[in-house]
Amino acid sequence: MDIASLDIVKISDRQFHALRQNRAYKIKILHTDFANKRMTLEVNGSSYELALADKYDQMVDKMGLLTAKTHKINSIIAPMPGLIIDIMVTTGQKVVIGTPLIVLSAMKMENIITSSGEGIVKSIKVNVNEAVDKGQIIIEME
Repeated sequence: MDIASLDIVKISDRQFHALRQNRAYKIKILHTDFANKRMTLEVNGSSYELALADKYDQMVDKMGLLTAKTHKINSIIAPMPGLIIDIMVTTGQKVVIGTPLIVLSAMKMENIITSSGEGIVKSIKVNVNEAVDKGQIIIEME
């Protein structure tokens, strides 16, 4: 429901009267928790818990940036050609999102390649001081 489609009259600080499509609603604000973006309303005697979200909260939710989904990965590939400087994991090691895996030197910069998901290191396909091509599998996961 779009709040713009309501005709609202303020009765007191915590009570309102609203009309929508010829129906009347008696609204009371029972509790507000702006720090946690929560509010409890009573509408015509029924209580409702609300999660408050501004346009930025809605955008973050729509993009799925705060979802706690786990993403299992099968392999890690070199994002660019370069030279392997360091290998920071071992076979059998469990990794999660953000775990540092490999240090890749490319264009005079050292890039730490991190895990984009969860898994266990099955095999490491490269060695230190080895050149890799873009798209080359550097770690296999299980």
